[in-house]
Amino acid sequence: MIVRNNIPGINATRNKGISQAKLQKNLEKLSSGYRINRAGDDAAGLAISELMRNQIRGLDQAMKNCNDGMGFTNTGDGALAEVHSMLSRLKTLAVQSANGTYTTAARMNLDAERQQLLDELDRIGETSHFAGIQLFGHDDAPKGPPLPEIVAGDDVIFQVGPSAQETLAMERYYVGSANLGLDQTSFATLTDSNAAVPKIEEAIEAVSDVRATFGAATNRLQHAYNNLYVTDENMNAAEAQIRDTKMADEFTDFTKNNIVLQSANAMAAQANSAVELVLNLLQ
Repeated sequence: MIVRNNIPGINATRNKGISQAKLQKNLEKLSSGYRINRAGDDAAGLAISELMRNQIRGLDQAMKNCNDGMGFTNTGDGALAEVHSMLSRLKTLAVQSANGTYTTAARMNLDAERQQLLDELDRIGETSHFAGIQLFGHDDAPKGPPLPEIVAGDDVIFQVGPSAQETLAMERYYVGSANLGLDQTSFATLTDSNAAVPKIEEAIEAVSDVRATFGAATNRLQHAYNNLYVTDENMNAAEAQIRDTKMADEFTDFTKNNIVLQSANAMAAQANSAVELVLNLLQ
């Protein structure tokens, strides 16, 4: 028996410290829900999961971008629906004015409504915005010469993925009486009214093409959103497999380490009391 060095006590205390450290790790993982809380827990797993988290954040924002893009295209389509309504009214007025039963005064009244409709068409084309972004062309671009077809404006770019290459471009067009070739029409005479009918029909077809552009972009954005949603779900599942705590396994390990720690405490007490037996030899 030795007195100056309590080797059993030192051994029990060392094992107690090891068990206590393991128990603290168990508590940290159970309370946080993460198997990896710092790089020392799993350096390779941390690096992979951080890359996944970065991609997931990009996917989440890309989904929001798609929703914003669909809001943009739906707003443009809504504005053009009203343009279509006005063009239909213009054709009705043109056909009405082309009838020989109307006097010059009556045709002038019809022509006054034509001008009001064209003014409203121009206002919609110039002032339709989505969060400050002009829906038809852009603010500082030249309108170009009057054409039967709508003049192309600049594209609007939607970011639909977590990387710089994942973009969707949608053409924008100028919508106005000059671009539609209607600014020189007139219902003042029977001849002018007849001449205006095919021009209005061309304008209706042109606006239909622009609405189709908005509709096609909406459908593509919806498919892009659906793909992003599935990818985001799978990426979250993969990241959870690496980073998250497996609760059942961790509870089992916690229970084992807790028992070992209590046993180490008891053995440390026993080791210290064993040395006291030396005193019996001195009595």
